[in-house]
Amino acid sequence: MKVIDILEKSTAPFCSLELVPPLRGGDIRKIHAAIEPLMEFAPPFINITFHRDEEEFRHRPDGSIERVVVTKRPGSVALAAAIMKRFPVEVVPHVVCGGATRHQIENVLIDLHFLDIENVMALRGDPLPGQRLFVAGEGGYRYCSELVEQITRMNRGQYLDDTPGAVPTNFCTGVAGYPEKHHEAPNIDADIEYLKQKIDAGARYVVTQMFFDNAAFLRFVDASRRAGITVPIIPGIKPVSTFKHVEMLPRTFHVDIPGDLLKEIRRCTSNADVNAVGIEWAVAQSKELVARGAPAVHYYTMGNSGNIRDIIRQVF
Repeated sequence: MKVIDILEKSTAPFCSLELVPPLRGGDIRKIHAAIEPLMEFAPPFINITFHRDEEEFRHRPDGSIERVVVTKRPGSVALAAAIMKRFPVEVVPHVVCGGATRHQIENVLIDLHFLDIENVMALRGDPLPGQRLFVAGEGGYRYCSELVEQITRMNRGQYLDDTPGAVPTNFCTGVAGYPEKHHEAPNIDADIEYLKQKIDAGARYVVTQMFFDNAAFLRFVDASRRAGITVPIIPGIKPVSTFKHVEMLPRTFHVDIPGDLLKEIRRCTSNADVNAVGIEWAVAQSKELVARGAPAVHYYTMGNSGNIRDIIRQVF
């Protein structure tokens, strides 16, 4: 079932999940172990992140330097198939502009269509390590809206090479939103304008980046509605669980840690204490978001189901 149909037919808010694939060579049982404890809540869909290949420069024995392309995590197509085989849940693989040509993206979408997958999350992706700004590869896309347009055209049976008799795909496309704005956008109004371009290109719903201040999300939704964005907007929540998160999450995802949350974390004496604080904060966030009309709450699990399970039990 398409995510938009799930949202439109649901009579009550629900939870959805996001998983990070294991490192290359890892064990699928880790993914099973992350999902199984959460299936009691019957999440209707699970997002699967995609990680582009990276470049590394390695010193060779002769003193020269070799550029090596490294695949650190398996592709979302294989992982989607493995999850569908094991669990009764819709999967939403991420399809990313970064590191891919238009034709490579088309081939991934064809493979997903062969698997009868109806949902994808379209993302531009992050710059490579060492790059300040995102750089589109040759034959690739600079903007996510271009990727959404390609998916929309394929849904009409329009492939890149004008393949005669091409079968239309059947994808429901989701896109990302940024309550505290994308860090590359000059201001929040410009960022919402970019989001509107993705919706106009064919995206059916929005899942936001993580945030810890509900006021930022509510302002973002209000601004989006004023801009003419009418599709469902799902808030994304990531509970803080370690001291390291206080430094890593703002630096990596460009989000703020509210003063009250930071104060509580600084009182902690162990990561177990931080995890408890993170659960309490996420529960309060989730309950308020549901009360304020959020159609669902999307949880970034990062492969850790324990704290997410505790949060969902208290909210749904």
